[in-house]
Formats: sequence, C-alpha cells, structure tokens
Amino acid sequence: MRLHRLDLTAFGPFGGSQTVDFDELSAAGLFLLHGPTGAGKTSVLDGVCYALYGAVPGARQSGQGLTLRSDHAAAATRTSVTLELTVAGRRLEITRQPPWERPKKRGSGSTLDKAQSWLREYDGTAGSWKDLSRSHQEIGEEITQLLGMSREQFCQVVLLPQGDFARFLRADAEARGKLLGRLFDTHRFAEVEKRLAERRRTAEAQVREGDAALLADAHRMQQAAGDAMELPELAPGEPGLAEAVLSAAAVARATAREQLTIAHCRLAAAESRQAAAERDLADVRELDRLQRRFAQARERAALLEERADGYHQAQARMERARKAEAVAPALELREAAEAEHRRAAAAEARARGLLPETFAEAGAAGLASAARRSAEELGGLDSARRAEQRLGHLVAERADLEHEERSDEDVLQEAETWLAGWEESRAGLQQDVESAQEAATRAEQLAVQREPARKRLAAARQRDEFARDTDDAQRQVIEATERALKARAEWLEVKEQRLNGIAAELAAQLTEGAPCAVCGATEHPAPARKDAGHVDRETEERALAASQRADEERAEAERRLAFVQRALAAAQGEAGDTSTEELAVQVEELEREYTQARGLASALHTATEQLRQAERERERRLTAQREAAVRTASRGARRDALDRERTALEAELAEARGEAGSVAVRAAQLERQAALLTDAADTARVAEDTAQRLKDADARLADAAFRAGFDTPGAAAAALLDDAAHRDLQHRLDAWQAEEAAVRAVLAETDIAEAARQPDADVTGAERAAADAAGRVREAASARDAAARRCAELDRLSARAAGGLRRLAPLREEYDRVARLSALAAGTSADNERKMRLESYVLAARLEQVAAAATVRLQRMSSGRYTLVHSDDRSGRGRSGLGLHVVDAWTGRERDTSTLSGGETFFASLALALGLADVVTDEAGGVRLDTLFIDEGFGSLDDQTLDEVLDVLDALRERDRSVGIVSHVADLRRRIHAQLEVVKGRSGSVLRQRGGG
Repeated sequence: MRLHRLDLTAFGPFGGSQTVDFDELSAAGLFLLHGPTGAGKTSVLDGVCYALYGAVPGARQSGQGLTLRSDHAAAATRTSVTLELTVAGRRLEITRQPPWERPKKRGSGSTLDKAQSWLREYDGTAGSWKDLSRSHQEIGEEITQLLGMSREQFCQVVLLPQGDFARFLRADAEARGKLLGRLFDTHRFAEVEKRLAERRRTAEAQVREGDAALLADAHRMQQAAGDAMELPELAPGEPGLAEAVLSAAAVARATAREQLTIAHCRLAAAESRQAAAERDLADVRELDRLQRRFAQARERAALLEERADGYHQAQARMERARKAEAVAPALELREAAEAEHRRAAAAEARARGLLPETFAEAGAAGLASAARRSAEELGGLDSARRAEQRLGHLVAERADLEHEERSDEDVLQEAETWLAGWEESRAGLQQDVESAQEAATRAEQLAVQREPARKRLAAARQRDEFARDTDDAQRQVIEATERALKARAEWLEVKEQRLNGIAAELAAQLTEGAPCAVCGATEHPAPARKDAGHVDRETEERALAASQRADEERAEAERRLAFVQRALAAAQGEAGDTSTEELAVQVEELEREYTQARGLASALHTATEQLRQAERERERRLTAQREAAVRTASRGARRDALDRERTALEAELAEARGEAGSVAVRAAQLERQAALLTDAADTARVAEDTAQRLKDADARLADAAFRAGFDTPGAAAAALLDDAAHRDLQHRLDAWQAEEAAVRAVLAETDIAEAARQPDADVTGAERAAADAAGRVREAASARDAAARRCAELDRLSARAAGGLRRLAPLREEYDRVARLSALAAGTSADNERKMRLESYVLAARLEQVAAAATVRLQRMSSGRYTLVHSDDRSGRGRSGLGLHVVDAWTGRERDTSTLSGGETFFASLALALGLADVVTDEAGGVRLDTLFIDEGFGSLDDQTLDEVLDVLDALRERDRSVGIVSHVADLRRRIHAQLEVVKGRSGSVLRQRGGG
C-alpha cells in the first residue's frame, strides 16, 4: 500500500483546504511530520485513517462524525477528506464527507446532511477515473478486503504508536494478551474457550439435574419404605451416588416383600376367626327370631279371644245385607220412577205459569189446538212485515234528501262569499312572493361579500398580532446575538489563557523516570509551574459549551424572527392597510344586512306555498258550486215519488198490526204465544205418563219385599249396605279369619315350639364378638394393602431411577469429556502444566514470531547487544505464555523488558512495532506496506543511538518504502530534509511541505 495524496477540508484543526503530496515526501524515503503541540500532527494521520475506514483511531472517534468538523471552518464549507493511494496494484481515490449540520438555503435555522462516500479507480488505459461505489458499506468492505486489516490493525501496523509499544514491553501477560488479541483476531479461540465452558456448565447442570431427580426418587423410596432404607450422604454430581441409591433401593424392596408375606398370613388367620364368629351370630339371631315369633303368636291369640263377640255381630249384619240385595232392583226402579214424575210435574207447572189464565184448566189436547191456531195467524203477517221494512227505508231516504239539500245550500252560500274576495287575496299573496324573492337575491349578494370581509378582518387581527411578535422577536435576536458574541469572546479568551499555560498542564502529568509525552525524555529538570490564574481543560470546555449554547439560542431566535416576519408579510398582503376597527365595522354592517335579508328571504317558500294553496282552494270551491247546483235540480222529482209510496204503505200496515204498535210487535206476540202453548201441551202429556209408571213401581216393590222375608219395603231398604260399607264389613271379617288361621299355624310349627323351650338368646354378645373379629380382619387387610402398595411403589421408583440412570449415562460421559477439554483450554487442568489458556497459547506463538522479526532490527539498533525472546515462564501466580524477555549479549543474561532504560525502551518498542507490522502484514495476506508512520519517542535517544535508529528506518526504503516520523525533536529537523510542518493559528492550522525529492 502506497499513499500518493491527501486532501483535508474543514477537518480537525484545519479550517480551510490543505493538501499533502506523499509522492513528493516519499521520494526521499524518510520524512518528518512536526509542529507545535495541538497544531494537528495527529489529525493528518486521522485523515488517512478516516478516508480508509470512515472512522478515526481510538477515543477520538465519537458521535456520528460531527466532531470531526473544524471549529474554524466557514459555515458554508463542508468537511471532506480525499485520499489517493495504490493498493494491490490498483490506484484508488477515496472521498468521505461526515454528516454536516449546515444553514438552510431558505429561511433561518439549520439542516443535517447525511454522510457521503465516493470510491474511484484510475483507468490507465483510458487515462481517466471511473466511479466504483457510493455506498459506505461497499467501500468499507472493498478497502478492508484489499488491505486485509481492520482499523485497529492498520493503526498499529501503519501508524506505529511508540507509546503503546513501550507500555507493551512493561505490561503484564493480560495486557499483552488484549493488544495481541485485537491485532491477530484471536477472539475465535476465546470463543472456543467460552463455548467449551458453556458446554461444560450445561452438561454439568444436566448431570446435576439428573442426580437431583435420582436423589428425589430415593427420598420418595425412603418415605415409602419407612425405616427399612438409609440414604447415602452424597450430593448431586458426586461420584458413587447412583450405585449407592440403587443398592439401598434393592435392600428396601427385599424387606418390603418379607413384610408383605407376613401380612398375607395374618389376614388369612383373621378371616378364619371372623367366619366362625359370623356363623355363631347367625345361629343366635335365628333362635332369637323364633322365640320372638312364639311370644307374638300368644299375644295375637289372646287378642282374638277378646274380639269374638264383635265378629259374630258382623257376620249377622252381613247375612241381612245379602237378603236385602234381592229387593234392591225393585227399590231402584221405584226411586227412578218417583224422580222422573217429580221432574215432569215441575216442568208442567212452569209451562202453565207462562200461559194466560184462559188456558189454566185446559188439557194437553186443548193446549195443542190453541198452539196450531196461533201459528196459522203468524203465517199471515209475512207480507205486512216486508211492507213495514220498506216504509222505514223510505223515511230514512226522505231524511237524507232533506240533509243533502241543507248541505248544498251551505256550500253554495260559502262559495259565493269566498269567491267574492278572491282577486284581492290573490294580489296580496303575489306581493308577498315578489318581496321574498327580492330579499333572497339581496342575501346572495351579501353572502358573496361576507366571507372575503371576514377573511380580511381575521388577517388584519393576525397582522396586528404578528407585528407585536415581530418587535419581541427582533428584541430577542439582538439580545441573543449580544450574548453569543460575549460568550464566544469569553471562550476564545479562556482558550488562549489555557494555551499559554499548556506547558504547566503537561508538566503536571510528568512522573520521575517516565518519558515525556512531548519530547520522550525521561528526565524533567525544569517542569513548568501553574500560575494563580491558570485555566484547566474543564474550564475551557465549560466556556465552549456556554458559547455553543449561546449560538444555538441566537439561531433559534433568528429562526423565530424569520417565521414571524413571513407570517406578518402574508397577513399584510391579505388584509391591506385598512385598520382592524374599520374592517370590524364593515363586517358587522354586512352581517346585519345579511341577517335581515335572510330573514325576509326565508318567507319565500311560505308565500309561494300559500299562493298555490289559494289557487287550489278557488278551483275546489268552483267545482263544489257547480256540483251542488246539479244535485239541487235532480232532488225534487225523487222527493215526490217517495211521498206517494209512503202513503200507500202506511194504509196497508194500519190494517195488519191491529192494536199492536207495529207488525213486528204483533208477529212477536203470536210467535211467543204459539211456542208457550206447544211447550205446555208437551209437558202435560209427559206428566200423565210418569204418574202411571210410578204407580206400577210401587206394586212391584211391595211384592219383592214380602218374598225376601221383610215386613215392609222400608225394612228391606234399611238392611241394604252401600259399596263402601259392604267392603269395610267384608274386610273386617276376612282379617279376623286370616289372623285366627295365622296364629294357629305359628303355634303349630315344630321349630318355634322347640325354641320356646330353650333359654333366651344373647344377640348382643354374639354381635360384639363378630364385630371384634371383623375389626381384626380390616386391620390385617389394611396392613396387607399397605405392604403391597409399598412394594409396588418401591418397584415403580426403582424402575424409574434405573431408567433415569440409563438415560443419564451418555450425558455423564459427554460431561466428563467436555469438562476435560474445557479445563485444558482454560488452563486449569493438571494436564496443562504451564496453565496456559488456548487463546494465550495461540498468542504466544504469534508473540514468538513478532519477537523473532523484531530481533532482526533490534540487534542493528543496539549494535548487536539486545535480542528479544519469547518466554513461557509464569510470572508470579499468573498464567504463563506471554512473557517477553531481552537477552543482553554484553552480560549474557536474560531479563524482563520492563528493566530497559528510556532510550533502550524506545528502540526496543520501535523494533517490536516494526516486527509486529511485518507479522500482521503476512497474516493479512502479504499486502505490501510502502508507507509507514512512527509517532514520537526519539527525544530519549543519544546521538549515536539516534543515528543507528535512523539507519534502520532508512533501510526500510531499500524495498521502496517511505517512513514518516512524527516528532518534536529539533535535531530531527536538521537530519531529515523532507518535512511536513503543521503551523497553528487563530484561524486554524495550515500545512507546509518542503524538502521533497
């Protein structure tokens, strides 16, 4: 990789555009980059790194790149870095622009432009540049692939920071491991260690989980076995736990089976004793039952003897009832005939009560003859009934004609009256319609004028309000500008005071024996002292922050003023110069006229509708007047015809109704009389028939009673029993006979007689003995069931534990294997004698390569005295693998690099940096590095050593390399002719290039 040109614009301390021609500087092979402290020497190297990787080294990278912009740059100048280089045989140009907060092109305020990148390649055949990409990601991937190094590796290999390598020489193994790990990207080996540790922890957790489950099953087996099992005193994960648990489980299962056999024998004996007790109890209960039956039978026999008289009386009563049953049909027939005769006599009396007195003594034949005569007279009234109905219709029709005549007269009178005022009413309604139409037209005209007037009034009010806001905003802008100028002046004054006292601030960081950060010297004979008014970095940063806040407040005030001014101009353009009060009066007058016109116009629909309704009413009244005249003309003839027909019908009806009020009344009288006579004749005939049947029934009843042995029919009736009484009496007789037969049967049984001769049975004692035997059986059965459950539970838990151990066996083997590998990689295994971690082992190999490459240059710088060697020895209680020793050829002794002096540390760290650059370059794929930079440390060397170091650096250009030295040492400016000087000033730093090829 060779650098050709670097362009910096508004970058870091450079307020304008600066250019570095590396081709000119590289022609001499060795060039010097120098300048006062804070001028921006490191910013040149930052520009190279930013162009390649889009970021600057270390802690100087912050935010999104906004801090890269120079504070000295003009507001309209954008920060830009362009680097032209050759890498892998390709000439490329990279341009990067970080995010830029620039002023808006229109209005006030600022806007943020995104970061931009360009990658171009020079086409030698065409003699022009061609664009390759504008994507940040694509450019980054392309550069990283071509260089084969990350940003951290590039900063260590190309921008050699001597201070870092001096610390590397004095650092412990852990600090060296961190630096080498970043450079050689050995995090994958650390990831292997981590993955092995994670797998070990995971497998260990799974094994412990399996052992915990096994131990839980063991506790359950102990609970099931009781005192017959003892658990091993081992924790999950300890060896031998599984075998101890299985052995204890086997002993518990054997003990449980012995207890189950004993329980079976005890249960069989208890069941035998219970069967004997149950048989004895059954015999005692049977004896007790027979003795109780005998006693009950004796008691029932005595009770039957006491009730014998009542039984004989019931038998006699039942015999009389059987004889009376032969008379029962005659009694029922006589009662039915008597009831029928009473009903017929009552009906006859009711029917005769409704007849006139003239028919009170008439018989059935006379009543029937009178009914026929009334029916014949009723048939002759049908014609008179129809005439009477027609007369009613004529009278109703005549009344309707009279009513229609009066209605038509009213219609004619009202129509004439209404039509007489029609013309006057029509003219008034037409006038109302025309007035409403004129008002509607006026309202539309006012509505058109109303909205613009309202808008002008609103704009005038906004104009007044924005005018007041403009005055306030202008006053705020003036005040904010004054505060910003004052704050910037204070910040510049504080910054200048700090720069004047920066030597004292740097001197405060010096420690005896440590190299100076400016010149690299380890002796500090006269360090600067802080005076009473010294300004530190924190004070300057507070002043800068106050200045930036003041600038932001000023910009915000200007943006608000511009916004208010634009709003005021828009409001003035719409409202004009007329005052707000005049516009308000105009709007109020328009509103009043518009409201009045709308009120009048709202009556247009009503007036139009009223006119249409009046015209429809006129047509309706004219039509009604014509129709009434026609009806009046035709009504006279109809009236005369009705009067003639009425006179004829009235004469006919007077003859037909006689003394009744009407024909209908006379017909109703005849119809009711005929019905009453017919009913009375029928009831009289029925009464005569029922009287004869009652007489015949009395004769048959007397004959039946005499034949049954009763003196009178009444005696036979008294002896009869109804169904309920007969069933009750028969039930009592049957019950007495059944009870007598049952008692005799019980007393005749042989078993009962034998039991009566024996002593009383002791049922309570037998039941107690049986209950005791049953309780002993239950206890034995419970013990047997508990023993069986214990055996089943122990078998189940043992089988589950055995299955868990089978499943856990592969996992335990994997855990043992992973644990050995993890301990070996972590350096904690006994097999790892030097206690080296895997990553440390890999880094030790890299460090050995670096030490070998550095020794080549260190021997030349030290005139063959020193050699760097890698050491695997442990330091203190730490781990081994990253030790670095120096072999002194003058003494033949090997010692730690931390014992080197300041100058020796410089050229040792320089040799180490160059060796590291070679190793990292080879690691990155052998990309040739034609441009290198070395930062500081030369002030600690004497003249002879400095010449030797420069000879080594000058030898680097033998392979067409160029080396840039960044230093304050004045003697280097005399020794190195090609120089790039950074000159600082109040308006920013500038670059001066001299002495190139």
